[in-house]
Amino acid sequence: MATRTTLRVGGRPAREVVARTQAELVDAVRGADARGEEVLLVAGGSNLLVADGDLPVTAVVVASSGLRREPVDACGGVWVTAEAGHPWEDLVAETTANGWLGLEALSGIPGSTGATPVQNVGAYGADVSGTLAQVRTWDRREGRLRTLAVGDLRLGYRTSLLKEDPDRYVVLDVTFQLREGELGGPVRYAELAARLGVPVGGRAPAADVREAVLALRRGKGMVLDDPAAGVVDHDTWSAGSFFTNPVLGAAEADALPEGAPRYPAEGGVKTSAAWLIAAAGFERGHGLPGPAALSTKHTLAVTNRGGASAQDVLALAREVRDGVAERFGVRLEPEPRLVGCSLG
Repeated sequence: MATRTTLRVGGRPAREVVARTQAELVDAVRGADARGEEVLLVAGGSNLLVADGDLPVTAVVVASSGLRREPVDACGGVWVTAEAGHPWEDLVAETTANGWLGLEALSGIPGSTGATPVQNVGAYGADVSGTLAQVRTWDRREGRLRTLAVGDLRLGYRTSLLKEDPDRYVVLDVTFQLREGELGGPVRYAELAARLGVPVGGRAPAADVREAVLALRRGKGMVLDDPAAGVVDHDTWSAGSFFTNPVLGAAEADALPEGAPRYPAEGGVKTSAAWLIAAAGFERGHGLPGPAALSTKHTLAVTNRGGASAQDVLALAREVRDGVAERFGVRLEPEPRLVGCSLG
């Protein structure tokens, strides 16, 4: 799995099937289920940490691609459907270039389109719940195709129905409802607004928003390198943000030091995992020379410096998690899906 994940760690599955169409994807999963095999769905591999060694799983690689504009009435904006395996960054680039707006602030996020509703992927003040219309799935429990509307998905901060029940639904394609025009939506993230030269809540051309987001993400090592072009940046050998931002109760938030970020959030007060990590003494580059270390650009990314195993990544993540808990009494939760392993 080291060749299938952006962390570039992970052992060998018992079997691998590459599915290039929806029919092949359904057949592969249905067949594995009938044989009683554990299924590991893999697409972009940007949100997976897979255990070392021989793995008793059938890896089904979601390699479908393509997008289409759906016919809707004039009041419905533009509906765009992308195959589950379609690279997310390709979708954002094409929709922004066509003046189909709503995804531009999510530029540069690695992985596949099918993974985005699972995590309710978000960045820079936006997430996919703002544009998601529906998800077409294969329901493994009921053995049938099911289309889930956005209201059925129970989308929240980095969670959804699909994540809550990860072994039930296989995403086949995803449909987004986008606006047409030139200006992106209101810019809700202060760092992005400052780069664009607009106030928080202001608007800028969507193309400018996209370029600004890409520049910010590159500065944090959050845009994948391109080995084919001779670019190797080990800060990008990660699963992106390894920990979610904690949502705390009022008493927990009040107990944080003065200066700790605090944001209103559903269910409590959100704070910054990156701030907690740095304030607990884990600076950028902690763990160098490796084999695993925090990114030299961003404390929230646990990176493979070139020869790390899954256990090396877990050991560093565990050190950081436990250090933050000891310092602040806040237990960080991992954002990637851990397969065959755990932080303990």
